[in-house]
Amino acid sequence: MTALVEWFTVPFQFDFMRRALLVSVLAGATCAILSCWLTLIGWSLLGDAVSHAVLPGVVLAYLFGLPFAAGALTFGAGSVALIGVVNRTSRVKEDAAIGVVFTSLFAVGVVLISTVPSDTDLTHILFGNVLGVSTTDITQILVMAAVVLTAVAVKHRDLTLYAFDPVHAHAIGLSPRRLEALLLGLLSLTVVIALQAVGIILVVAMVIIPGATAYLLTDQFERMLRIAVAVSVAASVLGTYASFHLDVSTGGTIVLAQAGAFLLAYLFSVRHGVVPTAWRTLTRRRARPPRRDRGLR
Repeated sequence: MTALVEWFTVPFQFDFMRRALLVSVLAGATCAILSCWLTLIGWSLLGDAVSHAVLPGVVLAYLFGLPFAAGALTFGAGSVALIGVVNRTSRVKEDAAIGVVFTSLFAVGVVLISTVPSDTDLTHILFGNVLGVSTTDITQILVMAAVVLTAVAVKHRDLTLYAFDPVHAHAIGLSPRRLEALLLGLLSLTVVIALQAVGIILVVAMVIIPGATAYLLTDQFERMLRIAVAVSVAASVLGTYASFHLDVSTGGTIVLAQAGAFLLAYLFSVRHGVVPTAWRTLTRRRARPPRRDRGLR
């Protein structure tokens, strides 16, 4: 019992761990909420695109002495707009446009990193550096998280209706295009928040896995939101603690914890899990009366 208490209390003796836990929980909760809408609408690939496309913005922000969040947000929103332009002005379908834009911008960022002389290890942006966040970083994350959560709270019903039935949303006077733009803007902000915790490579997991996990566990959207937040926050705390004690990557450990939660839901969810579904199928087959061979008359 004493060892378990020490396992939880020892990390709190260090200031960098308290900062890491705060950032991880904020990023996890914010990403989880938005991931529910992304899962329902089918925007998982778009989340991947935005998370990778912000890399050149981060590098350019460093070159000009600006906050990383400013460059990331600019390129995140710009990548979404560019995907829309390519899709509307050519024969290229949306999934192909997403692939072209995000891989091209990500490549630009990789080239910039390789050519920019820096005392700062910009590869931390790729893989995350939540243990090294500063007070300024935390302030930026708090402000962006407040903006995202406030917008979601105000537009909760409209966004939910748009996710389930955009035609009906348009029929009652809502603008699907504006709601889509709002969601894309919130996605860009959320990616920037999670960027501090897990880096560009793994940020897509934080905006997809919690919603996908909750989707396997319930058919009610409000409950889905609560489950996604609970899973994501628990994974963030567990991953941060485990990374401290095992001396491994914090971002990678957080994502592994989320992946573990998804695997459990995939296998054992009461209604949609693989194991219960297979068991119900086997039970029904056993309950059927055996067929009698009528033979020849």
